[in-house]
Amino acid sequence: MDTGNLIESFAEFAKNKNVDRPTMIRILEDVFRTMIRKKYETDDNFDIIINADKGDLEIWRFREIVDDNSEDIWDYDKISLTDARKIEPDFEIGEEVAEEIKLEDFGRRAVMTARQTLIQKIKDLEKDILFQKYKDLVSEIIVGEVYQTLSREILLIDGEGNELILPKMEQIGKDRYRKGDSVRAIVHRVEMHNGNPRIVLSRTSPTFLERLFESEVPEVYDGLITIKKVVREPGERAKVAVESYDDRIDPVGACVGMKGSRIHSIVRELQNENIDVINFTDNLDLFIARALSPAKIQSIKLEEENKRVSVFLKPDQVSLAIGKGGQNIKLASKLVGYEIDVFRELDEIEEEDVVLTEFSDEIEAWVIEELNRIGLDTAKSVLALTKDDLVRRTDLEDETVEDVLNILKQEFE
Repeated sequence: MDTGNLIESFAEFAKNKNVDRPTMIRILEDVFRTMIRKKYETDDNFDIIINADKGDLEIWRFREIVDDNSEDIWDYDKISLTDARKIEPDFEIGEEVAEEIKLEDFGRRAVMTARQTLIQKIKDLEKDILFQKYKDLVSEIIVGEVYQTLSREILLIDGEGNELILPKMEQIGKDRYRKGDSVRAIVHRVEMHNGNPRIVLSRTSPTFLERLFESEVPEVYDGLITIKKVVREPGERAKVAVESYDDRIDPVGACVGMKGSRIHSIVRELQNENIDVINFTDNLDLFIARALSPAKIQSIKLEEENKRVSVFLKPDQVSLAIGKGGQNIKLASKLVGYEIDVFRELDEIEEEDVVLTEFSDEIEAWVIEELNRIGLDTAKSVLALTKDDLVRRTDLEDETVEDVLNILKQEFE
């Protein structure tokens, strides 16, 4: 094996991977010391001199000269006078012998083993560098190119040809990619799998939306506006609470931009995800009211111990508060950290309508409570929805919903 070429090639790899010189020398020295220990049992009295730039390697063995009949003659760091004078004829007892060990002295098998060890250490170092690089990039946006689409994940490569993974569950439902497409996502997590770094990306994480705001809104990037919390239904709807510590800056206006110019690019990136930007406040009642936007609230009743809040609205505002498929109220609950229940103002009930509690002799209490949970507290409010809508929004079975609708319809026949 040409040691010079091996050292030079390793040094070139280390340079390309930004490995510092001490680490590079340490790895080379470890490989050769392993080779020495296998032949001489110890490397304590050996010095290794490596010039990585020129590919030079020198191995020196140091031993003290003792009398041929000395009891110490078998120690690893001793040499008999007779053997010492074979190296240099004028050596005397008590002097130190510095003997250069050539690579070929170790034998072909040992040299080949050392070569394989160095190759493996190079591979391990490359994996470790990749792992550390992406570990430092967790929660940051990167761009990858699609090179293979699988049923459960998409495989991408970065600018250096490293493999990245975007699992199906971390993709927005409307995402569709073909080979060669560029994909923006955050580094979600980095883990070692069977000795190889596994870099998992995400486009559904709230952090991804937060980073998009940082890239599109200079005030957020500069720290003039703080993103307090982000909640999402990826690809459908999101709510972002923002706050400015400078009274001269309108945080919501700055995030939206002139005629929506700033937020539009974020919306497009997220497959037309509907984004509500909300001005954060420590006033919980006001924050809840803003979180349920666009619905307008009449009154609020807090239950801090149970982390629940009852919100009362006019009949025409209930559906706005709940939102399509219950998205608005679900996200609002996550944003404020309270379970939100919505109710119609009782004094707003039409004369010909009937509150659900009037049917308690025919409809079980838990069913009425489930309907109340999604803001339905009168007969007509329930009848205004289809059977499929009621099944989708509640935890009620088809048969139960059908029975409820039949009971309520009979009231008005």
